[in-house]
Amino acid sequence: MTIPTAPAHTTEPPDAPARLGDEERRARAALTRIAEPGDEAVGRWLRRRGPVETLAMLTGQDELPGVSDRRAAGYRVRGTRVRPDADLQVIHDLGGRFVCPGDEEWPTQLDDLGDQRPIGLWVCGRPSLRMWALRSVALVGARACGAYGSHVAATLAADLAEAGWTVVSGAAYGIDAAAHRGALAAGGATAAVLACGVDVPYPAGHAELLRRVTQQGLVVAELPPGDHPTRSRFVLRNRVIAALTRGTVVVEAQLRSGSLVTARWARQLGRVVMGVPGPVTSTLSAGVHELLRAEAQLVTDAPEVIELVGTIGEDLAPPRHGPVLPRDLLGPAAAAVLEALPGRRRTATAEQIARDAGLGLDETTGRLHELHALGFVERDGPHWRLTPPQLRRSARNGGDNTRIR
Repeated sequence: MTIPTAPAHTTEPPDAPARLGDEERRARAALTRIAEPGDEAVGRWLRRRGPVETLAMLTGQDELPGVSDRRAAGYRVRGTRVRPDADLQVIHDLGGRFVCPGDEEWPTQLDDLGDQRPIGLWVCGRPSLRMWALRSVALVGARACGAYGSHVAATLAADLAEAGWTVVSGAAYGIDAAAHRGALAAGGATAAVLACGVDVPYPAGHAELLRRVTQQGLVVAELPPGDHPTRSRFVLRNRVIAALTRGTVVVEAQLRSGSLVTARWARQLGRVVMGVPGPVTSTLSAGVHELLRAEAQLVTDAPEVIELVGTIGEDLAPPRHGPVLPRDLLGPAAAAVLEALPGRRRTATAEQIARDAGLGLDETTGRLHELHALGFVERDGPHWRLTPPQLRRSARNGGDNTRIR
């Protein structure tokens, strides 16, 4: 799928009426308490039968096609605790909403997940999820990151946010937190995708961070209010991060990092996969380096990220080059004369220099005088020598950048 270019960020939720009926919304809210995120069987039933009939199937007594009796029993046990009206009231009291496929705010790129598409998303925060997702980049990586990774993630996030991109991550310790904080510090857009309910501060140490993200950006979850995370839910959450964004950047990741799962999902969905290299001696970057060897694009700053995920031909990163040295401004003839002068404060005549430079005597003499005016060489009677470096710098400070032909 090609994600269209987004208009400018909006800080207001969409005011267009939702196209989804109340009964279908209640059914989807109930299903988020019955099915685990990414449940393909439930996804197939939703696609074929719709949410109301799917809910009736899972809470009834008829045999469920395509699943084991044990799994069907699990659905029905969970079905006894559905409380869609209460959950919808909780999200309303939090100032949020339940966004479903068919709503104006639904990010249609999530449909690329097929039957693993979220049943719906519980969202807190004022901005439009669909609008912010159109220009978004995922920044993920190690929880136990180093100072290098934390600095890179925060800097990347701040620069991306200042350029008008939404920074999406998972609110975990390490790289995720650095990414959110970088975007917040820049006064930009950030969204946290959780593996629990939006009202559950997890990890507990990030309660204040999540509060700030809610105030300035968005907090998003597949699970209903009050639900807690599990190991499998963290893994399944990563598919939403990958699908929601134009590309995923991995900053510091070990070989078994969960952030590599996000990268694999991004690759499967046709998104851009990027990695920030680290020291080859660091195990924290081993997973990123393996990713770069196999399938990712190497990036080092926000302009390089934007070039890969932005508009083709418009969001190009500036060309890189080393510092321009004074001798780089010399033309070919002057450079040849300068190269022909002997080192170690030795001298040579114009004739010797002309021979070594492969130029005529008149041309060589003219270039020697120009090099002398620029402070590169000095004269000792009929002989010429290179100017000592300290004197050369002093002479250039009073000169200009005129190029010698």
